[in-house]
Amino acid sequence: MKVSRELKAFEGRIGHHFQRSDLLLSALTHPSMSSPAREDNQRLEFLGDRVLGLVMAEALLTRDKTASEGQLAPRFNALVRKEACAEVAAEISLGDVMKLGRSEMMSGGRRKTALLGDAMEAVIAAVYLDAGFEAARKMVLRLWGDRVDQVEQDARDPKTALQEWAQARGFAPPKYVETGRTGPDHAPVFTIAASLENGKAHEATARSKRQAEQAAAQGLLEEMEKNS
Repeated sequence: MKVSRELKAFEGRIGHHFQRSDLLLSALTHPSMSSPAREDNQRLEFLGDRVLGLVMAEALLTRDKTASEGQLAPRFNALVRKEACAEVAAEISLGDVMKLGRSEMMSGGRRKTALLGDAMEAVIAAVYLDAGFEAARKMVLRLWGDRVDQVEQDARDPKTALQEWAQARGFAPPKYVETGRTGPDHAPVFTIAASLENGKAHEATARSKRQAEQAAAQGLLEEMEKNS
């Protein structure tokens, strides 16, 4: 199967030339664009998630031979979460080569965290099936780069950390309320307020509710720890 110039450039960005270009095309095909002649990336996403998990688990064990499971787990979660996959996908301009149906394309699908994250996992699986685990491992570690070495010693997500902080002091769990929403329907921007029963609150804005909640939790936690 002949590969377009656009896909050849993408192969260069990920550092892997496919022997089976059909795998790459499937990895880049969103379900909204699938057809009897072309499989979408859902099955590959399922496999890629597991390959990514194995690569990161091995890398974390290798880099810190004294860390406990309790220390490794949050670091692992920070490296394999959908947002991390989407960040890497954005860095290699994966969205530019995704195959989307018209509705997804019109709604800004090339920039959506979920779609980018899913496609990134599918690309990992495609490399694994095309050339084996070692090729997939090398690509993942190259694309994730310093993220592996710089992952925070305690990589608990801010919402979890804030909830644990509140529980340790006998407070009820934090509350999250959407206080604003701007932007077009295909690219909304959310403002979320995180609050504690002691009256303290912090607002944050992001392109997804989850990201806004995490940012609000982080801001509130930093404020509480600074004043404690």
